Amino acid sequence: MTLRLLQHRAENGVRSVIAAEGDTAHFVPGFDCIRALALHAIGRKISLAEAVAAAGKGDAVNIGVAFEAGELLAPIDHEDGAHIQLTGTGLTHLGSAEGRDKMHREAAAVEKQTDSMRMFLEGLEGGKPAAGQTGQQPEWFYKGDGSQLVGPTDPLTMPAFAKDGGEEPEIAGIYIIGPDGMPYRLGLALANEFSDHVTERHNYLWLAHSKLRQASLGPELLVGTPPEHIEGTSRILRDGQTIWEKPFLSGEGNMSHSFANLEHHHFKYDLFRRPGDVHVHFFGTATLSFSDGVQTQEGDVFEIIAAPFTLPVRNALKRAEPVEVTVQAL
Repeated sequence: MTLRLLQHRAENGVRSVIAAEGDTAHFVPGFDCIRALALHAIGRKISLAEAVAAAGKGDAVNIGVAFEAGELLAPIDHEDGAHIQLTGTGLTHLGSAEGRDKMHREAAAVEKQTDSMRMFLEGLEGGKPAAGQTGQQPEWFYKGDGSQLVGPTDPLTMPAFAKDGGEEPEIAGIYIIGPDGMPYRLGLALANEFSDHVTERHNYLWLAHSKLRQASLGPELLVGTPPEHIEGTSRILRDGQTIWEKPFLSGEGNMSHSFANLEHHHFKYDLFRRPGDVHVHFFGTATLSFSDGVQTQEGDVFEIIAAPFTLPVRNALKRAEPVEVTVQAL
C-alpha cells in the first residue's frame, strides 16, 4: 500500500504528523511537521517510510473526519514563508496545448504556429530524454513564496484587480533542499494551481502576471515512486450544485515531459538549491473550466479529487478588498 503523510492541527493548536496506508491512519510520535520528519530522514540517510516506521505508531485517527473538521493542513509548510518557493511548468501534458492554443490563437496569424504550440511540440519530441541525457526545457513560471500557499479547505482569494479566478487541477512535487545543497523529493500532492486565465488570454506575455496568485494543496503527501497514471475529477459547485465537471489525467504516462526532466530544469539553477528551502512545483494540466467557457464567481467552490489520493482539495473562491499602494520617494 502507498504511504501518505498528512499534517494535523488540533483545536488547541497542537500539531502532529499522520501516516496513512489504505484505510488506516495513525499519528507519528515525535514530529510536529512533515518538514521536520524529512530533515530527520535526510540526516540519518533513510527514506521517509523508514523514518515513519522507526518512529512507531501513535493513536489511530480518522483522516476523513479530520478533513471535514478543517484540522488538516497543507502537507508542507515553513515557519518563514520566504523559504517556500511556488513554481510550475506548463504545456507538459498530452492535450495541454489545446486549451492554451485557444487562448493565444487569435493573437497569431492563422498560418503561423503559436509559441504555445511550438513549445508543446518541442516538449513532445524531447521532454522524456534517455537516462543521462538533457531533455527539452519546459515553460516555467513563478507563483510566489509560502504566503501564497493555502490549505486544502481554505478559500482561494484572487486580488481585487484580478480579471478571473480559475482552477487548474494538478499534481505538485514537494521538495526540500538538504544541508548538502541537493534537492530531495518528499512526494506528490494534489493541487489547485489557481490562475487568472482572462489576463493570460489577453496576451500570452502576461502569463507571468496571471500566475502570481494563490495555490492550494490537498492534505495528503504521496510518498514513494510516483504513479505512472493518475486519474481524477475537477468540478465547480455553485450554491451546492455542480455547474461544471470534467475528468483529468496526470502522471508521466499522460505527460509529454518526465518528472526527472522537469525537476532538472528547475533545480539546475543555483538559487533553487539553498539548504533548508522548500519547493512546491506544479507539473501542469490539460483540463480547465475556462476552456469550456465557464465564468467563475465569488462563492464558487473548486473540488478536485484523484486516486490514489483519498481526500480532495476543496476551496471556495473569494475576492480580496482593494489595496491602495503609493510609492514614496525617500
